[in-house]
Amino acid sequence: MASVPLRHGVFMAPYHALDDSPTLCLRRDLELVQWLDQLGYDEAWFGEHHSSGFETIASPELMIAAAAEITKRIRLGTGVITLPYHNPLMVAERIVQLDHMTMGRAMFGFGPGLLAADAAMLGIEIRTQRDRMVEALEVIIELLRGGEVTRKTEWFTLDKAKIHILPYSKPYPELAVASAGTPSGGMTAGRYGLGMLCVAATAVEGFDVLTGNWAVANEIAAENGQQMRREALRLVGPMYIAETREQALEDIRYGLGKWVDYYNKVAPKGFGNFGSPTEAAEHLIASKRAVIGTPADAIAQIERLYEKQGDFGAFLFQSTDWADWRQTRKSYELYARFVMPHFAKTNVNRVASYDWMTDELPKFNERRQQGVDAAFAKYEAHKKSH
Repeated sequence: MASVPLRHGVFMAPYHALDDSPTLCLRRDLELVQWLDQLGYDEAWFGEHHSSGFETIASPELMIAAAAEITKRIRLGTGVITLPYHNPLMVAERIVQLDHMTMGRAMFGFGPGLLAADAAMLGIEIRTQRDRMVEALEVIIELLRGGEVTRKTEWFTLDKAKIHILPYSKPYPELAVASAGTPSGGMTAGRYGLGMLCVAATAVEGFDVLTGNWAVANEIAAENGQQMRREALRLVGPMYIAETREQALEDIRYGLGKWVDYYNKVAPKGFGNFGSPTEAAEHLIASKRAVIGTPADAIAQIERLYEKQGDFGAFLFQSTDWADWRQTRKSYELYARFVMPHFAKTNVNRVASYDWMTDELPKFNERRQQGVDAAFAKYEAHKKSH
C-alpha cells in the first residue's frame, strides 16, 4: 500500500482540432475544470503554447484566474510557464497576484519550452532554453522570498528588482519543474527542492527514465541541502475511459486521428502512420503509452507506474479531445467513480461490512425467523387470553 496518498488531476495542454471553434474550446476547458472540481479532482494544470494552432492556451495564468472564479476547491497550476519567453520579474509578479486571487490555490510549473516554432518566432536558440530557464528560475525564487535582485544577462536585465507584494502562501506558492526524457528537469528540481511534473511518464522514453530522473533529483538535492518530496512528484499520462473497451475504441474514432497527426509533426519521434484511429489506438494500448479502455485498465496503468516509480503524489490525466464532449465528460466521471476510490481505499470498510453481513446471513436469518415466530406466538397468546 502506498505511503503517500495519491491525488488526481488533469494536465491540460490542451489539444483541440483545427476545425473546432477556439472560442468554444476555451470555454469547454473552463467548463471541464468546473466539472472536475465537482467530481473531486485535486488539481488542474494549464499549458502555454504560441504556435501550431492545436494547443490553444497561450497564457496559463489567464486560465487560472478564470477557473478560480468558477471552482471551489481544486488547485490550479501552470503546466508550464515557458520561462525563456518572459522577464522573470514579470513572472514573479503574476505568480504573487494569482496566489492572492486564489487564496493559495495556485501552483506554478516551469519549463524551458517544447515547441520549436514558439522559440523560432521569438528568435531564441533552442540550445539556450534550458540554461535560460534556470537563470530565470533563480531570480524568481529570490524575488518570491522577498529579496532584491540586480542582474544582467544576455536576455534580461534587472536593476534592484523586488516584488512589491509578498506572496499569500508562505514562504511562497508550490513550484514544480517539467521533466521528460533528459535529466535536466531532475537536476533543476533537486537543486532548488522543487516538485517534478513528469509530462511524458507513460511514453516509452519517459517511462524508461522515470526512476533515473528521480534518482538524479535526489542526488542533486543532497548536494544542495535540499530534500525531494514524493508528494510533489506528478506523473502525466493520456487516458480515455468508457464502460467497455469496445465502447472506448468506438468513441475515440471521433478525434484520435487528428491528435496522432499533430504529434507526428511536433514530437521528435512521432507515433508513426496508421490506417485508422483504431490501429493508432491499438498501438497506444500495446505500447502502454495510453489507456483506451475501462476504469480497470486505468487502475492497471497507475499500478504499473507505482511498480516503476514507487510512491508519487499525483496522477494527472492528460486532457485530449479523442472523444466528443459528452463522452469526454463521462470519461472523467468514470475515473472519479471507480479509479479514485480504488487508490484511496474509500470502500474498504463498506466491502468488509458487506462481507461480514454475507458471512453472518444464516445466523441473522435464524434470528429474524425467531423474532417473527415470537411475534406470532405473542399474538396467539393474546387471542387466547381474550
